[in-house]
Amino acid sequence: MTAESPVKFELVDINAILQTLPHRFPMLLIDRVINIRADYSGIGIKNVTFNEPAFQGHFPERPVYPGVMMIEAMAQTAGVIGIKSVEGTEKPRAVYFLTIDKCKFRKPVLPGDTIEYHMRSLGRRKAMWWFHGDAKVNGQIVAEADVGAMLTD
Repeated sequence: MTAESPVKFELVDINAILQTLPHRFPMLLIDRVINIRADYSGIGIKNVTFNEPAFQGHFPERPVYPGVMMIEAMAQTAGVIGIKSVEGTEKPRAVYFLTIDKCKFRKPVLPGDTIEYHMRSLGRRKAMWWFHGDAKVNGQIVAEADVGAMLTD
């Protein structure tokens, strides 16, 4: 059994996320990131509320949090992990999608749920990063994907 990698950042709160990512309402889709480890893994947290703009049309009679927003939140979580983990990348940067692979949606996410985006690095080349993400609600996987992102100035 291998030991877990040490935690580098226990909590990145919303104020630190706003200083790290250029995203803003309504496209900032994570509330905090916890347990960023030296192996470039971490957990993004999203508290889903009924007031989310997406629920006006997705779907008014039975609100379901859009899967595409979960995938974007995975990339944002990966961006925070990458920017905070690497020396010299503390300033705000743009994070752009490169790839989305092996994406699966397993269960609907509803208002009142808290999504945990469990992200772990698959690899890195210069400013390009690849992560695997499992979105979980109450410990159950609701979505998963491999995402690639690029950090730019």
